[in-house]
Amino acid sequence: MLEIVVKLALVAAAFALLPLLVGQAEHKVMAHMQGRLGPMYAGGFHGWAQLVADGVKFAQKEDVVPRDADRRVFKLAPGVALVPYLLVLLVIPIGPGGQVALDLRPGIFFALAVMGVGVIGAIMAGWASANKYSLLGGMRVAAQLMSYELPMVFAASSVAMAAGSLALTDVVEAWRWWWLPWQAVGGVVFFVAGLAELRRPPFDMPVADSEIIFGPYTEYGGLRFALFLLAEYAGIVVLCALTTVLFLGGWKGPFLNTELGWLWTLLKAGALAFCVIWLRVSYPRMREDQLQKLAWTWLVPLSLAQLALTGVLSVAL
Repeated sequence: MLEIVVKLALVAAAFALLPLLVGQAEHKVMAHMQGRLGPMYAGGFHGWAQLVADGVKFAQKEDVVPRDADRRVFKLAPGVALVPYLLVLLVIPIGPGGQVALDLRPGIFFALAVMGVGVIGAIMAGWASANKYSLLGGMRVAAQLMSYELPMVFAASSVAMAAGSLALTDVVEAWRWWWLPWQAVGGVVFFVAGLAELRRPPFDMPVADSEIIFGPYTEYGGLRFALFLLAEYAGIVVLCALTTVLFLGGWKGPFLNTELGWLWTLLKAGALAFCVIWLRVSYPRMREDQLQKLAWTWLVPLSLAQLALTGVLSVAL
């Protein structure tokens, strides 16, 4: 019982810390890549207090609920967007020998299903705000969820088929280095589809400020808006960790013994988080038709091809 409590406490601590680290890293990486000076001033040396300044700013803002909004759904939406990512972190293994809070046998599908619930928070926010721009943003969120959930599940199913198990720990144990070229297409599809579900640039059509102000989050301010931002960074942590476990071998790597394998998990996930920020800086926002075309013309066929290849190789090997 004590061991379970300790694991849950560690997961809660990671959930509170890692998204903030990703947010701070995004400030600094974007500042260096785009020559931004603003994030480099708060706190003096290298703008170390930028995240603290943002937190104080959000805490000072007034919490306003629109008069015609569905108040209960409006207030509940930020929690629905954030909490599912905490549940997913519970089932992601970071190291061998039981270094996971809950080792569920259908861990892959549990993680994907609960991540989809997090997206519903943005849909609830758009519907409950009583704002036509927010509603349009919520409809775009729903369209992205339906389009990109399918290739994401197909890509994950390919790994589950190769490992012969739906448990995330079993996938890492079965993973071999020669899987990298074999599962590369599935890994790219999974990562890109995950970015689209998180509405990260260049897939941020639901929050297109030049068209619909800020989509489902238009009427939110203060700490409620901060919770949506925190949910986005928590989603980045979860997506990078899942991609690491499913396609990059999790804790497996050279130079470290088994007990320190969790370092490889964190390093791989951190490298993927850097790629998420890099993509935001490098590519412009896609149009809605381009976003849907990418899903149905490219990602779905590629994920199906990856699934078929895995089936052939699984029988042959």
